[in-house]
Amino acid sequence: MSARDLKSEAVDIFKEAVAAVLPDKAVRRALAGRGKAEGRRLLVAIGKAAWQMAASACEALRGEIDGGVVITKYGHARGEIPRVRVFEAGHPVPDGNTYAATEAALALTDGLTPPDEVIFLVSGGGSALFEKPREGVSAGDMADLNRALLECGASINEINTIRKRFSRVKGGRFASHCAPGRIYQIILSDVLGDRPDSIASGPACADASGPGEAARITRRYNLRLSPVMARYLEDEPFEAIVNVETAVTGSVRELCRAAGEAASRRGCHPYHLTTTLDCEAREAGRFAAALAREISGGASAFAAPCAVILGGETVVRLRGGGVGGRNQELALAGAEGIRGLRGTVLLSGGSDGTDGPTDAAGGVVDGRTWDEIRESGADPAKLLEDNDSYHALKRARSLIVTGPTGTNVNDLILLLVRR
Repeated sequence: MSARDLKSEAVDIFKEAVAAVLPDKAVRRALAGRGKAEGRRLLVAIGKAAWQMAASACEALRGEIDGGVVITKYGHARGEIPRVRVFEAGHPVPDGNTYAATEAALALTDGLTPPDEVIFLVSGGGSALFEKPREGVSAGDMADLNRALLECGASINEINTIRKRFSRVKGGRFASHCAPGRIYQIILSDVLGDRPDSIASGPACADASGPGEAARITRRYNLRLSPVMARYLEDEPFEAIVNVETAVTGSVRELCRAAGEAASRRGCHPYHLTTTLDCEAREAGRFAAALAREISGGASAFAAPCAVILGGETVVRLRGGGVGGRNQELALAGAEGIRGLRGTVLLSGGSDGTDGPTDAAGGVVDGRTWDEIRESGADPAKLLEDNDSYHALKRARSLIVTGPTGTNVNDLILLLVRR
């Protein structure tokens, strides 16, 4: 099999795995057998998969929705949904549309009574897309904080622990707003360990962070806060939410399992390493490359033809001014380590189809990629140091471009070895 064919095979495995975790069936399963609401039944959907989840829910409930609001990332809506207002807004940093859409969701769910029910559909990206700052916290404060959190290398759990302290909808506050109305929350998880209070910063979940945890994270990453924000760090979180029922319907474990099945159908034995990968992207790429060298040299317990599968979410520590995302940076770092290997491909892709502030889902590299970038007239090492993985991989035709997929369950890292 040629190098190009092997790269195509890896991309096909990735696409099949993503298709297997689209939220349609999961949402319908979560709603199956649910009787009619005694009062009004409203729908609020937030996150990158919000439109897909909302469309599936409305179809499953067959006209029982009395009104709704969908808030998703730009380019992720796919048309109108009956009785539902669809908003697109900024991600990963909130913008004016974020705040307008959130106000619409709060207005829709204002003044609920005990018979009323909110179908609350939550997916990754909801932290940025569903936001209203607390009193005294400006939109500029929130934008600056989000940028600082994204650039410092903090984990998603750490980021969301901080975000919820300054929000009127996160950390259980949306559930408080809806009370005494009831919420049925359906979650598509993009957080390692599937912590409901961390997914989209837990708008309808009790806060599981310990006392002083937010303050410790602030000190760890030297985050600058306004005096008002510093006071909010001291607030006690919601410890109990009584008007919410929750169903978690999808996760990275299903994504990895589907990838293993797709690889097996192609004659590659799947080896599942982890679904909780959580480290710097370039270090993960170097680790995957080290595995590839051992497998290729016959020094590993993993025997080719095989597919080594990892799931999770890495982070990028910004050092330069380039363009890219965590999956592209992982792939570029791995390309150096597998340089010269035959029959070996490394893929890293985001299940949502958008990696960082780019139009790519991730990258797929082989033993020729590093040299192809050099032959194009660029220095791949310098591009990596500048966090410019997008332009590096574009030079070697190694970007994965799928467009928004309609789901969001973390990232898939696939090491395919045929030799």
